[in-house]
Amino acid sequence: MGLATVASRAQNGLEATAVAVEVHVAGGLPGLTIVGLPEAAVRESKDRVRAALINAGFQMPPSRITVNLAPADLPKEGGRFDLAIAIGILAASGQLESTRLGDCELLGELSLSAELRPVRGALPSSVHAGRTGKTLILPEDNAQEAALASSTRVLAARHLLEVCGWLSGDTDLSTATTAAAGTPAPQTLPDLRDVLGQHQGRRALELAAAGGHSLLMVGPPGSGKSMLASRLAGILPALSESDALACAQIQSIGRDGFDIGQWGLRPFRSPHHTASAAALVGGGAPPRPGEITLAHRGVLFLDELPEFQRSVLEALREPLESGHVVISRAAQQMTYPADFQLVAAMNPCPCGYAGDPDHACRCTPDQVNRYRGRLSGPLLDRIDMQIHVRRVPIRELTTQQTSGESSALVRHRVEQARDMAMARQGCANADLPARRLEQHARLATADQELLITAAERLKLSARSLHRSLRVARTIADLDGAENIHRTHLTEALSYRNQLAPT
Repeated sequence: MGLATVASRAQNGLEATAVAVEVHVAGGLPGLTIVGLPEAAVRESKDRVRAALINAGFQMPPSRITVNLAPADLPKEGGRFDLAIAIGILAASGQLESTRLGDCELLGELSLSAELRPVRGALPSSVHAGRTGKTLILPEDNAQEAALASSTRVLAARHLLEVCGWLSGDTDLSTATTAAAGTPAPQTLPDLRDVLGQHQGRRALELAAAGGHSLLMVGPPGSGKSMLASRLAGILPALSESDALACAQIQSIGRDGFDIGQWGLRPFRSPHHTASAAALVGGGAPPRPGEITLAHRGVLFLDELPEFQRSVLEALREPLESGHVVISRAAQQMTYPADFQLVAAMNPCPCGYAGDPDHACRCTPDQVNRYRGRLSGPLLDRIDMQIHVRRVPIRELTTQQTSGESSALVRHRVEQARDMAMARQGCANADLPARRLEQHARLATADQELLITAAERLKLSARSLHRSLRVARTIADLDGAENIHRTHLTEALSYRNQLAPT
């Protein structure tokens, strides 16, 4: 008889909860039982572990083996516990002697040949393991990702025998390092210099980047809305190390995992308009992060905005205000970060040519109003800036000899404006609380009267009013002005109510 305990971790949203893999080998009919709320992939690990142990040259004990994954009330999923279960069986049956088991945590899926396969969510597990001071042993394919948590000692292994050799003190495992840690990847995003003309669109994009504002672009087909939106991430300030680590952890638990080459880059997500609410906001069992969480600290681009289901768009209202999303299910509740920058694009009407001087619109006023009516007032109220994007004449596109400013040059101005806002108030202008607007977005008496008059004529809500003030604060920061002047205010007000009924 024998008992062994091996430390591992379960993926619970963005939390990597500590799991004690307890293995008991006792007399009785041979068999392997796994308890502790295992789902199908975990229950199937007994077959993978049995084959892996035999193919690695060990014996599968002809005894009754009980594996308990504690805490018992936490759901367990995936093949991440295979390595810990195999090591626990070897230790409990006396085939492996080790004093190092208490100093490490094990993660990894086993193939039938005892090779280690990568698991999802290696980075959150590494971050949490580092807080306990333990060494994390995991598959070589996960090593670079896990090493992004600089406070954690990460050891990489390719085979079960390598792990056994390290535990018994016979061999050493390579310490995982990554050149990406602390060094953002070079900017490989589309450059703003490729955009010809579109001076208002470029200006709005720079304002959105400088203040963290949401933006809606309305224009006919081929006017460059998608081209502009795809270049927003390239002019945003570089991520801090903590934000880069947070983004990498979110990507790590996603379906596609984290690409080490994307370290330090702002996420850019562009879901198709057929996406469901669960795909956009998150959902499933257990709840997975959606597009708004995968776009955390980056850009969420919604093209053909009115073509999204209304219920899907309405689900964005709360995250736009709070910066996080709470997904509730009968069995559990998950809170995911969702501090994203929304950029949306749409046509002005169903045929796309309302207001276009070169094409006649075929839509009736009722059709246009129904089309625009797919976007609710509360959702539009939460979008800071709305602009019309006009088509650039073909002659101008073909004869223009010089391109516009590059993304690097615009990003330099954006960073200066952001630094000014951070030094003044500790946050981007879009995140400035309403109670602090009086302090940081103060207006002269004459400008206050102008704001009140404009709000009455445009029928602005209190939320729209505050958002216009935040945009005006950003315009002033880009000008290097300490206070908001009338020109800043009037430009900010021009970005409201661009979708009034025809």
